[in-house]
Amino acid sequence: MDTYYEGFLLSDDKNLLQTDRVYELLHKTYWAKTRAKDVVEKSIENSLCFGVYEDGLQIGFARAVTDHAVLFYLCDVVIDENYRGQGLGKALMKFVSEHAELSDLSGWLATKDAHGLYEKFGYRKDPGHTMLRSEVVIE
Repeated sequence: MDTYYEGFLLSDDKNLLQTDRVYELLHKTYWAKTRAKDVVEKSIENSLCFGVYEDGLQIGFARAVTDHAVLFYLCDVVIDENYRGQGLGKALMKFVSEHAELSDLSGWLATKDAHGLYEKFGYRKDPGHTMLRSEVVIE
């Protein structure tokens, strides 16, 4: 599934993922800065992944660990620091939230500093850094 946001491609196609670039993006975060490249590769292999691209260069990433039936854990949501402030985090979250494999599932995530972004997509604060999205209404 692909979509566009102001000229940026958002896709769930794993063939488009640039593992070196994902590693680079994650290495600059507080939560994954020490994660080894082989661990990043294995996590991609075993997750539903999403990328944001400009002219073929990957500038954003997110992944979901899911049972495809009841719940998912959203993690590693990151936008290249040079592209922040353009609404790409919101566009990526909208893309993930509306994805056919996740839209009817309960989800959770952990964040230290992005509560405002995730609240816009149905997550609510929980004690600590986790946020939950539950009680999805299926009509």
